[in-house]
Amino acid sequence: MQSVISVQQLSKTYASGFQALRHIDLEIRKGEIFALLGPNGAGKTTLISIICGIVNPSEGKVLADGHDVVREYRAARSKIGLVPQELTTDAFETVWNTVSFSRGLFGKPANPAYIEKVLKDLSLWNKKDSRLRTLSGGMKRRVMIAKALSHEPQILFLDEPTAGVDVELRRDMWEMVRSLRETGVTIILTTHYIEEAEEMADRIGVISKGELILVEDKAELMNKLGRKQLTLHLQRPLQGVPPSLSDYALELSPDGNELVYTFDTQGDRTGIDVLLRKLGEAGIDFKDLQTSQSSLEDIFVSLVSERP
Repeated sequence: MQSVISVQQLSKTYASGFQALRHIDLEIRKGEIFALLGPNGAGKTTLISIICGIVNPSEGKVLADGHDVVREYRAARSKIGLVPQELTTDAFETVWNTVSFSRGLFGKPANPAYIEKVLKDLSLWNKKDSRLRTLSGGMKRRVMIAKALSHEPQILFLDEPTAGVDVELRRDMWEMVRSLRETGVTIILTTHYIEEAEEMADRIGVISKGELILVEDKAELMNKLGRKQLTLHLQRPLQGVPPSLSDYALELSPDGNELVYTFDTQGDRTGIDVLLRKLGEAGIDFKDLQTSQSSLEDIFVSLVSERP
């Protein structure tokens, strides 16, 4: 499949000596939704800023729809819409004027019908004459998206788009992203939320400490993340796991008061029902149980620790 963004051996070292990115190679396919995951400080925003021409790379090359983002900045940037993390808007301007002005910045002729469609798609039409300072945080976020779409870009970056927004807006944005993808727009999403990537992405990349440590199809990565732990708090401590339960690879806590069973949520059967029956047959009673799933941060730590 054709790449719409090509990142080749990209590195960024700031004047302070901090190396934010290290030799990134990444191909993003035309028309896909690509989710870039990583903890704070991993390099997500720096990578996006370089692709969008906001920050210059120290080494390497980036092409956006075939245009070098440094040497052909205007051509490359015209293909890209960016929704940054920060809500930076003119507080005293109206929604309509803000979005229309943003379109003009890219040299696009006025198109009121298109601006109307964007505002309606983002549930902003009834706010078109409102000044931005009167809007809620969620509505301001919608305006940022409308500005990014104002010049009809073929590539859309959403940098932590649902950070701090309500569930309703998050769902609306998911629907909007899907509809944009259906029109051929390529969408790159950065997020802390695994469920957001699981909901929308075709492929997922994980970045940590400035390095892109994996890029995989969503289904493959979700299989890796689809592991949970069942912790059983026992009535009486055990000295060891009975041989009759050896098939379950149970882990006994050092004090003997907890049994931990790790299972795959993606599997057809978790085996929990059989395990609980066998515990009863072995005379092992428990007073409480709980399930937990590794946090995204835990998963990153695990991925990084596996690297040489």
